[in-house]
Amino acid sequence: MTSLPLQDASTDVRPRTISRKATGVDAVFVHSIRVVGATVLVITGGVGVFLGWQALPTLRRYGWSFFTEASWQPEADVVGIAAVLTGTVCVALVAMSIAFPLALSTALYISEYAPARIKSILVSMVDLMAAVPSIIWGLWGYFLIMPHAADLSVWLDRNFGWIPFFDVHDADPNAAAIDISRYSFSMFCAGIAVAMMVLPMSCAVMRQVFSQTPPGEKEAALALGATRWGMIRSVVLPFGRGGIIGGAMLGMGRALGETIAVLLILSPSFEVKGRVLEIGGNTVSSLIAGRFGDASKSQLSALLAAGFVLFLITLLVNTVAAMIVNRSRSGAGTEI
Repeated sequence: MTSLPLQDASTDVRPRTISRKATGVDAVFVHSIRVVGATVLVITGGVGVFLGWQALPTLRRYGWSFFTEASWQPEADVVGIAAVLTGTVCVALVAMSIAFPLALSTALYISEYAPARIKSILVSMVDLMAAVPSIIWGLWGYFLIMPHAADLSVWLDRNFGWIPFFDVHDADPNAAAIDISRYSFSMFCAGIAVAMMVLPMSCAVMRQVFSQTPPGEKEAALALGATRWGMIRSVVLPFGRGGIIGGAMLGMGRALGETIAVLLILSPSFEVKGRVLEIGGNTVSSLIAGRFGDASKSQLSALLAAGFVLFLITLLVNTVAAMIVNRSRSGAGTEI
């Protein structure tokens, strides 16, 4: 049996230092990603700074009345965004009340119920909805959905008109001859079109989070005798709670800024109201799109001020949503 040679006393036996510094191709990749990320931050920050700078003259001129005034009459020196902010929120709420259950049920079906041979097809079909231009959704809502949505609005007013949200001012849903024009070109009709535009984004986020549910937990629930729905209710939904909330908030951020579809459908009016079924309303984005072309310098500053407010609201919503989604990817904060 041969013995190992004795180590020379002069040999350095200290452990080798491991460097985490990227080298070669890894270094190129890391620096490239950092440049791209920094560029996105610079562009987003530049947009915010530009809008804030352009909004300063309007904010100095009108002060807090810019946020409390409902009328938009630059020729009379009366400008405010209270009405358009209310309309923006109402359209987004209508859109999310329709898109959220559809996105959640679609994501659950694709991830848990759909056969493997059609799952990829369903994913592609839902994702392709996001590629449809907004003007197409606006025309779809204008010509196809609005007549049926007006009839649905009459039914809602007739049965739930005691709720202020579904009330239509100066309209009798039980009359022999119903004035259907009172129920057309409303925030409800615009919200249906916007719902179809935000559905793919919300569904994609929810589906991605559901797919990360630990298979062992799902199999354990089934092994203990749970039904498919019982497993989803006790394992998948708790694990994907953050993704559900994040997907809904990302969709809300998209709904707040939708422009063309709302501009085509919604009849512009400047009145602070929460009655979504009746004709009239406005949003910040449709206001900017409709008034930008013939705006004077002072009116342009007011429009950019309204855009700056919408930018801050959307940025806040999307930031909170991204934080929730990132937290949910590892299942943190969930009890399975």
